[in-house]
Order: sequence, then structure tokens, then C-alpha cells
Amino acid sequence: MSNRKAAEMPGVETHYEDQQLDTLELIQKKFGLKDLEEVTEWLLKSRIRKHSRNITGKGRSIKLVDRTPSCE
Repeated sequence: MSNRKAAEMPGVETHYEDQQLDTLELIQKKFGLKDLEEVTEWLLKSRIRKHSRNITGKGRSIKLVDRTPSCE
């Protein structure tokens, strides 16, 4: 396996394995993104959105809580 340089952000170099780079290129084609830097940004933003929904509780179901005392 070789490390290929795929995306550069100011002051940051990102290296990917061949298989990871192939996956990023598939995502690029599927969503019509212009370059691998844009793919990386899109993936990061979608991951942040997903986790922020989990933190805020949006998208969670309401569950009935048993309020009976546990120690009697």
C-alpha cells in the first residue's frame, strides 16, 4: 500500500491509502464535487451535523420513563 497525497488545506497535508482514495473519488463522482478537498470538507460537515443532532437530541424518539421508586 502506498500513501498518496489527496487533499491540502492551509497548513495541513492529508495522505490517504489507495483504497481510501478510491472511496473518496467514488464519493466525488456520486455527488458531483469538484475535487478531493471538497469531498473531505463535505464528509466532515456531514459527520459534524450527524453528531450535533445526537448531542441536541433532535431526531430521537420519546420514550416512556417508569417513575416508580427503585428502593422501597
